[in-house]
Amino acid sequence: MSAISQIRRGVLGSTPPRWLPPAPLLLVQGLIWAGAAGVLALWWTGTASVVGPAGWLTGAGRITGLLAGYACAVLVALMARVPLLDHSLGTDRLARWHAMGGRYTLSLVLAHTLLIIWGYALTSTTGVLHQATTLVLDYPDMLKATAGFVLLVGTGFVSARAARRRMSYETWHYLHFATYLAVFLAFGHQLAGGADFVGRRPAQLGWYALYGAVAALLLRYRFMVPLRRALRHRLRVADVRPEAPGVVSVHLTGERLTELGARPGQFFRWRFLAPGLWWTANPYSLSAPPLPHHLRITVKAAGGHSAALARLRPGTRVWAESPYGGFTAALRRSQKVLLLAGGVGITPLRVLFETLPGEVTLIYRARRPDDLALRTELDAIAAARGAAVHYSVDEPDGHATPLTARALKSLIPDLAAHDVYLCGPPGMTSAARRALRGAGVPRHRIHHESFEF
Repeated sequence: MSAISQIRRGVLGSTPPRWLPPAPLLLVQGLIWAGAAGVLALWWTGTASVVGPAGWLTGAGRITGLLAGYACAVLVALMARVPLLDHSLGTDRLARWHAMGGRYTLSLVLAHTLLIIWGYALTSTTGVLHQATTLVLDYPDMLKATAGFVLLVGTGFVSARAARRRMSYETWHYLHFATYLAVFLAFGHQLAGGADFVGRRPAQLGWYALYGAVAALLLRYRFMVPLRRALRHRLRVADVRPEAPGVVSVHLTGERLTELGARPGQFFRWRFLAPGLWWTANPYSLSAPPLPHHLRITVKAAGGHSAALARLRPGTRVWAESPYGGFTAALRRSQKVLLLAGGVGITPLRVLFETLPGEVTLIYRARRPDDLALRTELDAIAAARGAAVHYSVDEPDGHATPLTARALKSLIPDLAAHDVYLCGPPGMTSAARRALRGAGVPRHRIHHESFEF
């Protein structure tokens, strides 16, 4: 039975889920901070006293080094694509934490390096340059740690906003893999040269357990699970159909696709095994409810990878990683829902429009009428469930509904009582957030998931 048929028969239900505190968010944040406190306790219990400028500098270098080593493990864990974290917190939130944590981690690494060299130089009454050379050449595992340091700084540089804008997503993605090598090279130095680990077997075992667990998560969810699912589900391109200028839908067939556990609103990372496409996996949302033997994505040509999808041939093998994201019905706390889409941001909202229970309204914004992708389907869904859909286009002039609190409230007078799912270009979503807040919608009822990773 299709989702539209289910809506007609009223079997999707109408009782909104009970609101719960953001327990997963608080739990994960608490665990991260508890780990940081444990790292500081490791330094505290291993330090008898701190005397003089050299002692203070060396002590600060040890603290920043311990925190940097711990932060590296946390950063890798955040991007290990663990379903429990991803579905409860959202992929975009994990990516923001990773980006912010990366800046702090790089600062800690730089501070550790400078403070240790300076503190050791004061202790041995030698010059800073001489002491740096001695550390690199004479201390155990320091050559590898230095190589890891260079790789980490280089990765931080290419991840900076100015540098990131000058390269493709695929290039940035693969350069980012240098982080794993950097962490691997620096790991031995932490145990061999770290004063807080030398002769302290429990601390060493704890550090091995931390890094071993993160490595196991990374190996399982970034490599083993995608490979196993590719072999089991045997996804292939069935057809590519145009939906609007520069927009196509890619239809895929496979086996036992319900086992993937995809929910409306989620996305996969798609790797198409075709020339020029096989080497990267890009995120695209499902644009139709998943079926046992059929999935569909709808993509706008916004770069080399997305533009090439229009030329895919039927039979092309496809790897689909996970499903990801928390942009699902689980976020809903009210009986009334507004879906606000801009451009190709309609793709996850089209599925939610079909499947969300309750009173649902859709506002779809585009530049021209021809750019309203999937309009026929949206009209059919609206008719089937008795829902309202409003189209807003910039051309011809005078047909656009402004993104203001007053305009939105004129369409939906009780807007403040709605949950709002928002998806579209960054400028549109920023303006929509301001308008929704001005219309009285609480911040915790505005749901948005970014795909700019």
